[in-house]
Amino acid sequence: KSAAYPVLHAKKFLNQIRELICNKYYNLRTEKAYVQWVRLCVKWNGCGIADMGLHEIEVFEAMLAKE
Repeated sequence: KSAAYPVLHAKKFLNQIRELICNKYYNLRTEKAYVQWVRLCVKWNGCGIADMGLHEIEVFEAMLAKE
């Protein structure tokens, strides 16, 4: 892949989410919930984070709305 589009790795991505939440001074429970939602979305879609796009996220949100 080119330098313009770095490969996203799950652990690095989740650490970036944690850091962003921490920088916004969110509660630790909020951080854990957000990370859990990201993990669930990736698992439900059955693909890696690098392969996910807006479509996969929208499909996941639609499934949650129906449940």
